[in-house]
Amino acid sequence: MQQMAERQEARTTHLFADYKKSRGNYLVDADGNTLLDVFCQISSMPIGYNHPKLIEAARSDEWVSALINRPALGIAPDVSWPSILNEVFMSVAPKGLQQVTTLMCGSCANEVAFKAAFMRYQSQRRGGTDVTISPEDLDSCMHNQPPGSPQLSILSFEGSFHGRLFASLSCTRSKALHKVDIPAFPWPAAPWPKLKYPLSEYTGENRAEEDRCIARVEELMDTWSHPVAGVIVEPIQAEGGDNAATPYFFQRLRDITQKRGVTFIVDEVQTGGGPTGKFWTHEHWNLSSPPDIVTFSKKLQAAGFYHNIDMRPSQGYRNFNTWLGDPVRALQLRTIRDVIKSERLLENVNITGDYLMHGLQQLSNRFPSLLLHPRGQGTFIAFDLPSSIQRDALIHSMRQRGIQSSGCGSVSIRLRPMLIFQPKHATIYLEELEETLKEMTA
Repeated sequence: MQQMAERQEARTTHLFADYKKSRGNYLVDADGNTLLDVFCQISSMPIGYNHPKLIEAARSDEWVSALINRPALGIAPDVSWPSILNEVFMSVAPKGLQQVTTLMCGSCANEVAFKAAFMRYQSQRRGGTDVTISPEDLDSCMHNQPPGSPQLSILSFEGSFHGRLFASLSCTRSKALHKVDIPAFPWPAAPWPKLKYPLSEYTGENRAEEDRCIARVEELMDTWSHPVAGVIVEPIQAEGGDNAATPYFFQRLRDITQKRGVTFIVDEVQTGGGPTGKFWTHEHWNLSSPPDIVTFSKKLQAAGFYHNIDMRPSQGYRNFNTWLGDPVRALQLRTIRDVIKSERLLENVNITGDYLMHGLQQLSNRFPSLLLHPRGQGTFIAFDLPSSIQRDALIHSMRQRGIQSSGCGSVSIRLRPMLIFQPKHATIYLEELEETLKEMTA
């Protein structure tokens, strides 16, 4: 650790891993200890360490060429790139979205999505994408002044997390340490529904709470000093504490944005790729129309956002960078997709998720003063402890018992296992959790 700290930030490091020895759901650390990993590189490992299908694919000439000849995709893509877009990205595209913009990471996916939303908003004001941008726009933007640099905003929600870059950080409302000292855009934040659990016992109260938050969204759209060009929302507020809302909330939100011509951005960076039992979590919502933009990264390994042609800017180079993603990650996604299908991993997620949630509920009944509010969808699951001190102590104790996990929010434990996590692995987790809870109550 000290050797690393001499050259690079090391205070966030949990452990040093030996990835050559790690397999499947199990992470091996530098000392040879084997841990059942339910954190999985901040929810970004889909099909396990050293999956044989990925190893086989990585040895191919196709991967070698993509690794050593990394192209600037916007100007000189490989001859295979058009077919990769169709055969890989569009094969997993959210229903109703026919375009994809490939990028490097989740934060930049959201940032570039914001740019697309602003361009669309201004295009609508000009009357359409084919209207020429004025010389006044071009001149004033070079001085960061309107009309070329308009005062627009993206609405996000209290408790949200959308990244650590400048615009995405302005929409992040969950971790003050990431935001302090950083200039931010003056953008609005609406309240996120504070649901009561179990949901089945508080349907009336939760509906009223979601209506309250939706009313505040509309009020902010009507009154905020900078017009709202887009709304960004997580299906489950992951970093903020695994805060959920019901499909009704998202249905209302979609209808409002569509009615007002506001871009509806669903941030599926953490939830995309299958952990909630569908490939895209917003598929659970039964929306009246697709989102305008769905951003992705993490479990897909590749990153970017899906959209339709109306989100494409009026001219080339407006939403552009050198690499525009990484062809190797697209090839990786192709193998991941094939494994998800052949091994029926979405079905496995639902089976294992039900098993895991049942076990957590039983432990909550046995330790009602410690394990609080078990909740989630698929294996995208969390529970609370009474305090951050107890939460952190549980994480430490579980690691000593061979479980790699992590927290979120102020008092929550989040479970982010891989799609290959099965009931037999969940049994190990629940048994170690039970022993830890016994120790904490002794």
